[in-house]
Formats: sequence, C-alpha cells, structure tokens
Amino acid sequence: MVGTAKVINAMIPSGKRPTTHYKKLELKLESILWRFRLVAIVPVVMSLTSTLISFAIGTRDIANSLMEFLFHSGGEDSSKHILAGLVSGIDFYLIGLALLIFGYGIYELLISEIDAYREQTNVEESNGLLDIRNLDELKQKLVKVLIVALIVTAFKSMISMPLKDVNSLLTFSVSLALIALSGFLISVKLPGKH
Repeated sequence: MVGTAKVINAMIPSGKRPTTHYKKLELKLESILWRFRLVAIVPVVMSLTSTLISFAIGTRDIANSLMEFLFHSGGEDSSKHILAGLVSGIDFYLIGLALLIFGYGIYELLISEIDAYREQTNVEESNGLLDIRNLDELKQKLVKVLIVALIVTAFKSMISMPLKDVNSLLTFSVSLALIALSGFLISVKLPGKH
C-alpha cells in the first residue's frame, strides 16, 4: 500500500531507513489490516439471524390469518383483518429478504465470494451470488427491496382505511398515485446504468 509506505517513511529519519525492517513492518501492518476485515462476520451473522426471525414472524402472521379464515366466520371486518395479516406476512418476508441480501452482500464484498454457489452453478467467472461488485450496487439492490416492502406496508394500511368522506377518498387516491409513482421509479433505468 502506497499510503502506508508514506506514513512509515515519514516516521523514520531519511538516513536510517533499513529496507528489510521497513518492508517487514509494512507487510505486518497490511496483514493485520487485511485480517481485520473479518470483523464484518458480525453483521453478516446478525443479518442472517434477523432474516430467520423476520421469516418466522411473517409465517406466524400468515398462519394466524389462515386459522382465522378457517375457524372464524365473520363479516367484512374479518375479511379485512385476514387480508391485513396476509399482507403483513408478505411484508416481513420482504424485510427478511432485504436482510438476507445485506448479509450476502457484506460477506461477498468484505470476506469472500460464496464458492458453493459457483460449484452448484458451474460458473467459473462469476461476480458472486448477487452479482455485487461494490457498496453502491449493494445499496441499489437493498433500496429496491425496501421500497417494495414500503409499498406493501402502504397497501396494508390502505386496506383498513375507512372511506367515509371526500378527504379520506382524496387521501386514498393520493396514496395510490404515490404507490404507482414509486413502482414506476423502481422500474426506470438511469442513464448509463445497467
């Protein structure tokens, strides 16, 4: 690393620079820096654990809605409640998916590519499971999933929104327009991006 060499050179007087000791010190420092990236395993493990928890909560919400549908007969309010539970389960699945993408992305960027993926797909030159080359690509993938999760959350809120007067109908319409706009913005490709 050129930056490390400059710092170490600045610390050692110019007439007393032993090249072998200097090189050993530089290699040792760079080796420590390289191994320090393994601390990123903590957010990877925590995000994968959070994925399991999110999937479990989503499954519970959907199972509760299914049980309510099978064993409780009700009116329109019951139908809305069942639908809200189903949408809530999907929302938790999407949040879990975002956490999974985050965990995989951090692992592939900072620690190592997932070799099991390449072995199963017989792809020699791959950019990893999610094809993430830098933090910006990871951010883009996460933003897309999180926006879809927010759209689902908005949809869940709109299910239970009572339409009693003109203001509530206007609010409902504006919400629909914003959801449609966000869906459009997700699908639009920016110039120069693939």
